Amino acid sequence: MRIVVVAVGRVKDKPLRAALDDYFGRVRRYMPCDEIELEDAPPARLIELFAKKTDGSTTIALEVLGRALDSPSFARTIERAGSRGKGVVSFLIGGADGIPPETSRAAHDRISLSTLTFPHRLARLVLVEQIYRAMTILRGEPYAH
Repeated sequence: MRIVVVAVGRVKDKPLRAALDDYFGRVRRYMPCDEIELEDAPPARLIELFAKKTDGSTTIALEVLGRALDSPSFARTIERAGSRGKGVVSFLIGGADGIPPETSRAAHDRISLSTLTFPHRLARLVLVEQIYRAMTILRGEPYAH
């Protein structure tokens, strides 16, 4: 399995970038994990960019109105998604205006990190921490407790 986080916008804030790099490093102890930062663009261009960067992968769109999951359910969702197709799971994070509706509808799944609205860069950190937590859950390791 391989994880790809495809997000609109660049993280320039040094403390946030350091936290992201820390969690990406933790996830990479379990499996390959890539981060793709897309330029903020009009919806038609974002649809094209998301499609190009996730071709052949199982896509999961992060949406405020997506399915609410607890951490063990999220871990099982990743495990199931990783067993499909080429074993690549791509998480999609939109910019300030969210993910274009066409991209969201085309995703294999839509999940919510919370009913709260997060800035998209903070949502990326929460997502990567939850991916790391999911890996520890799937391996029965103590971080998740």
